[in-house]
Amino acid sequence: MSNLLWKTLVLSPVVLGVTVLVSARAMATKVPASFEGIKAKVAQAEAPIASSASIFIQTEQPKANRQLVAQKTDENKVLEEVNRYSSEGKKQNSLSQVTSVSQFSDVQPTDWAFQALQSLVERYGCIAGYPNSTYRGNRALTRYEFAAGLNACLDRVNELIATATADLVTKQDLATLQRLQEEFSAELATLRGRVDAVEARTAELEANQFSTTTKLVGEAIFAVTDVFGGNTGDANNTVFQDRVRLDLQTSFTGKDVLHTRLAAGNAAAFSIRDNAGLPIDTTEGTQTFQVGTTNNNSVIIDWLAYYVPIGPAQVYVAATGGIHSDYAATNNPYFEDYDGGNGALSTFASESPIYRIGGGAGAALTLPFGSGGSVFKPSSLTVGYLASNANNPGANQGVLQGNYAALGQLNFSVGDRLAIAATYVHGYHGAGSIGLFDAGSGLPGTSRIVGTGQANTLSTLNASSSNSYGVSAAFRPSDKLSISGFVSYHDVTSFGSNDDYEAWSYGVGIALPDFGKPGNVLGIFAGAEPYSFNRPGFAGNDIPYHFEGFYKYRVSDNISITPGVIWLTSPGQNSGNDDAIIGTLRTTFTF
Repeated sequence: MSNLLWKTLVLSPVVLGVTVLVSARAMATKVPASFEGIKAKVAQAEAPIASSASIFIQTEQPKANRQLVAQKTDENKVLEEVNRYSSEGKKQNSLSQVTSVSQFSDVQPTDWAFQALQSLVERYGCIAGYPNSTYRGNRALTRYEFAAGLNACLDRVNELIATATADLVTKQDLATLQRLQEEFSAELATLRGRVDAVEARTAELEANQFSTTTKLVGEAIFAVTDVFGGNTGDANNTVFQDRVRLDLQTSFTGKDVLHTRLAAGNAAAFSIRDNAGLPIDTTEGTQTFQVGTTNNNSVIIDWLAYYVPIGPAQVYVAATGGIHSDYAATNNPYFEDYDGGNGALSTFASESPIYRIGGGAGAALTLPFGSGGSVFKPSSLTVGYLASNANNPGANQGVLQGNYAALGQLNFSVGDRLAIAATYVHGYHGAGSIGLFDAGSGLPGTSRIVGTGQANTLSTLNASSSNSYGVSAAFRPSDKLSISGFVSYHDVTSFGSNDDYEAWSYGVGIALPDFGKPGNVLGIFAGAEPYSFNRPGFAGNDIPYHFEGFYKYRVSDNISITPGVIWLTSPGQNSGNDDAIIGTLRTTFTF
């Protein structure tokens, strides 16, 4: 018995490492037989961040529900113990097979278990270590951990015997293993039964899974909102609005992503009124969840796009619903959320209006450069072309003859704290087009996205072309502070007479991430929505300032609540109109 006890002690630190490996693998294939929820990673709409490196938006992994255990019987106690020690394995780093005991940095020849480790590693190969080349043999060992390690070594010995290498196994070794197997028969039976159950459940899931290539990412927004101030406040009531997006993300190679997004909603922007009580032709104060609405919660495919890397370049192809911010860096972190429910409240604070010109179907390419000794690294060049009526074969329509917008952008990074982008967009707008900042009307249920009527309204009799220039920058002096801003200038030329005009827009935002607790964001944004002066037929030459503050409170990994206020001065570019103040309480569910 003393010899058995000694061999048990010698093997103890060895099987501990094996135990962690076995338990980690077991938990990796764990199934919801114990009511544990299976959830997908999610972020708003999962749209890629078009940065200089063309990376994808990071998603948040929801925490799994704790395992539920039935009434406490002796058998359940055993399962509880196995579950607990298996869960411990999830917290460990992944293990890697070693071929020599010398690979362990924390095992010395003077250690009392050195010879035992050397024998098990070099003779039997049933020991694994951590990626940092440590073994961690001083950790306490339990009977369940020992049983798991013993089971791994038994399997290895059986493998050696089956492959005609039995000469490596002595009779003394086999006798010791037999006695250990008898001693831990109950624990081994429990572990083997659990593994069998896991394998059966895994096979069932694989046979009935939805898809091996597609995952579902969803977002649901509930928003209570109202507007106050003069006739605008009197003409609007408190509303409760919603929008839902379900994004099927399919990957064929592991590096590409096909987005098929379903959307529904009933949200509409407020009607801003002048001092006479008449509606003002403006989209000031439009909120992100009011973009892409279907008015009556009918379901549509509002975005169909494909991202694929080709060599060092990132290629983007949109069949419908494409916008420039899908592929171009907007440099507005914590405010930009791709018109989702976790960033700024308004479309203006989300991104520079230059990205709202045109949209629909088309393609784009982002090519990195400057990886050498340049101070600007990583840097990239982005070019894209989106046509609003690409599917229409009629006269003055289609990919080349209809409305379109072509974008070129240089992206520069200075270290990991500063990002700068210089953007140019050339657009063509047919006679009677909805507006300059219309996102190509590729988002059903919407028209103009941002700005005043003076900045948006194009000629109704003649086609127009636009040349827009913008600069955006984001500076992160610390992990708790982000500063971003943009300036854009738009030169619109009509093919008729007396319809030319210029428009301007600018804004700056300050974000405090993790304010209050991790995941929260406090954001303050101020600027001027797109405006234009001295246009015939329009009254008002004042600058329409926009002030916004919001606080995103993260209730859980999947729920956030965002109260916020939008203050609009000189609506419709007329200081004689009463200011409008919009208050919103937005709740976002991601899954």
